[in-house]
Amino acid sequence: MTERASARKVVALVADSLTFTELPYPERDFGSDGPLAWPGYDLSRARAAARTGETESVVCGTARVGGTPVVLIAFEFGFLGGSLGRRTGDRLEAAYTHAREHRLPVVPLVATGGSRMQEGMLALTQLQRVARQSALTRQAGLAQIAVLRDPTTGGGWATLGAGADVVLALPGAQVGFAGSRVRPADADPAAYTAEAQVAAGAADAVVPAAELRETLGRWLRLLTGASGEPALVPEPLGARDLPASGWDAVRRARSPRRPRAARYLDAYFTHRVAVSGDRCGGTDPDGMLCGFGEHDGRTVAYAAQTGAATRPAGYRTATRLIRLADRLGIPVLTLVDTPGAANDAEAERQGAGAAIAELFGVLATVRTPVTTLVIGEGGSGGALALAAPGRTWAAPDGYFSVIAPEMAAAILKRPPGEVAATADQLRIRPQDLVELGVVRPVKEQDNPEHRP
Repeated sequence: MTERASARKVVALVADSLTFTELPYPERDFGSDGPLAWPGYDLSRARAAARTGETESVVCGTARVGGTPVVLIAFEFGFLGGSLGRRTGDRLEAAYTHAREHRLPVVPLVATGGSRMQEGMLALTQLQRVARQSALTRQAGLAQIAVLRDPTTGGGWATLGAGADVVLALPGAQVGFAGSRVRPADADPAAYTAEAQVAAGAADAVVPAAELRETLGRWLRLLTGASGEPALVPEPLGARDLPASGWDAVRRARSPRRPRAARYLDAYFTHRVAVSGDRCGGTDPDGMLCGFGEHDGRTVAYAAQTGAATRPAGYRTATRLIRLADRLGIPVLTLVDTPGAANDAEAERQGAGAAIAELFGVLATVRTPVTTLVIGEGGSGGALALAAPGRTWAAPDGYFSVIAPEMAAAILKRPPGEVAATADQLRIRPQDLVELGVVRPVKEQDNPEHRP
């Protein structure tokens, strides 16, 4: 399938066999040649209808994708470039309304050049209308997963595409707010691709057409798996005995042989899908892993530090993930493992403080239960920002500290030989943290009365 396949072919590509049922459309009469009396507009529409077999630039209906019932919105690019006009807005509003009435997730399959010039500002204002419908659907706790086809530009990208909870894209699709005919002449075309949008944190993944139905099905099953039960604490995968001293705890947590987040996630989840990007132009794949997975037959969202310093985009991606899980009623698991927040000049320019503050605020206010396990280093506020208040556990090879022992000794003007003693004074071992009431004993999860 090419990225510019017709709306019907795209529907057939993603929907389970013989499950698509087109929704009834409101058809208002807007007069000859549209609201602006644009010469030849009716003729252009008639030609587009004859060429595509469609009467508008979107086809909307219900279907099953991987067994999950959804509302599908498929753009017909062959109909006036998939542009949005007032009748397009009518269809989109009806589709979103149906989704809310029947509690169905929405999957827009986007291919559009933007708003329809022949309808002027009345066409452009459809973006407000679509944005409102998307927002109402979001407030209703229903997932929206967009698929970006070629091209996805203008208001269609800025509403149905970028406004979705999860954004998938076909390889090589042209994606950007500026269409190919309105960009600066010297603009780098590589910046307006699906791959570039994933790299910039504006989309989650590029998915080959042949894998689209399976990938969408997996996402839909996970995002519709609401559960009020908290995520169970993962079984510690490293050391079983507790560290003898504070410095012993530090050395364990810093050991390259200690299990990291990827190993914990692989052991915990049957399968998982990744959320990528902060939607503000950044990603942090080396510092933060986020997504949704299946554990014991139910969905759990995860945000896991990898042992590296966490960058602002990593904190913002975790915030995005936790907010989405909260809205969909999905419990969250966080894994703490970082020497601290990235503290270089670029991290400051990218708003490290604001990103950390936002994550603190989200974890303090979410309704969905959050479970945290410290699996390695717990370095200061950059680690604490990912820890659930009152619902944090620590593995035997993890530690939590207000500051790294070396830095504490330096600030206190102690010689290097006193770093180990300083680590003991900070009381950073798991058993110290339990005694201080900072974390809960891992053994509590074995007692049903104390299960998280």
